[in-house]
Amino acid sequence: MTSVHKAGLGLLLLLGACAGPVANEAFNDVATETEQRIGKRPAWIRSDADERKVREALDALLGKPLSADDAVQVALLNNRRLQRSFADLGIGAADLTASWRPANPGISVARLTRGNETEIDRRIGIDALGLLVLPITAGIEARRFEQNRLQTATDVLALAAKTKRAWYEAVTAQQAAVYMTQIRDSADTEAELAQRMRAVGNWGVLEDSRAKLFSAEMTAKLARSRLAATVARERLGRLMGLWGTDMAYRLPDRLPALPKDPRDMPAIETAAIRDRLDVRMAQADLEATRKAAGLTTATRFINVLELGYNRNSETGKPRQTGYDVSLEIPLFDFGDAKSSKAEFAYMAAVNRLSDVAVNARSAARESYIGYRTAYDLAQHYQNRILPLRKQIGEEMGLRYNGMLASVFTLLADAREQVADVSAGLEAQRDFWLADTDLTYVTLAPVE
Repeated sequence: MTSVHKAGLGLLLLLGACAGPVANEAFNDVATETEQRIGKRPAWIRSDADERKVREALDALLGKPLSADDAVQVALLNNRRLQRSFADLGIGAADLTASWRPANPGISVARLTRGNETEIDRRIGIDALGLLVLPITAGIEARRFEQNRLQTATDVLALAAKTKRAWYEAVTAQQAAVYMTQIRDSADTEAELAQRMRAVGNWGVLEDSRAKLFSAEMTAKLARSRLAATVARERLGRLMGLWGTDMAYRLPDRLPALPKDPRDMPAIETAAIRDRLDVRMAQADLEATRKAAGLTTATRFINVLELGYNRNSETGKPRQTGYDVSLEIPLFDFGDAKSSKAEFAYMAAVNRLSDVAVNARSAARESYIGYRTAYDLAQHYQNRILPLRKQIGEEMGLRYNGMLASVFTLLADAREQVADVSAGLEAQRDFWLADTDLTYVTLAPVE
């Protein structure tokens, strides 16, 4: 649905139109565009039947571990802030429908008496200027409604991107908490062993204290990692609009594996300029401002133009009929300020479009550079650092068992292993976050 499409429906048709069908058509356009771009379709909950359908879909999705795409679908069905955006779209549809209807005529009746004589003055008046410019003003409102529709589509895509990012954050935090639980349990075992070794005189106070310190440090790290996992789950749950028992949703145990090869997007800037909704919104705003500036110039000297039909009757005299015209005389305000304001508004819209386009191109380049860097870094951890760290850990275990390495060396290696594994997990997470950003950078601005 474009502004031209709306403006071309015709005055007689839209005079009798209701806001409901216009809002439904606009929502269907938003839903279809979203489905074409990300493969997921939102729902507008407007009745008990809609609520039941959404509930059935949620039960099916929440009955299994949520994938990233599942989480996005839950959010598009259930997020209440998004439902508010759909309601705002309905308000815009009502304004659009009202713009095609002329102002109601005014009717006045006056009854005057002079002795036995009675005079009745009847008058019907309409806003002639408003009626003449009705197609123009309705076209401007149609373009504003198109901006409203584009903003709603932007809200949908922004929610989808935030939800997908939150899913990767939540899975990473959950995976890190599980890993830290294993490390803490291992550290506790080592601390208990150290205490026993000290009791039989094989270890001194220093060795025992180092083992206990490592266990205490891992306990603190575990507490922080569990808190991070809880916070990440709550944030994801908020974006999906979940509460109560639905917050017991399940996530996969691990992040997805890295793709074999990174994506190649040589025309990413072109795609951003062509497809980003903020660019299209700025274009729609420029067009609406241009139309409004033209209307302001055309009516700068005529602020009020009203036509009226008069019909007077007086006792004992013939009936009087006629018409009157009311016109505001531009004696003090010649409309130059209004015209200048319209011109400056148009210039502002032109520069706004240019600024949005520049930012869109820059964001696309930045996103792709970040994506490739994140991919290379995650691959480096996966193929080089973590295998070497595993090899070193195994060798240190053999040396310790053979009494060729001290407990100090073993604990130091364990700390380094925790740091490297955590960094590797974060690198994998950062890649998937960058992958999400790259997907949405050509669709809509996402904070």
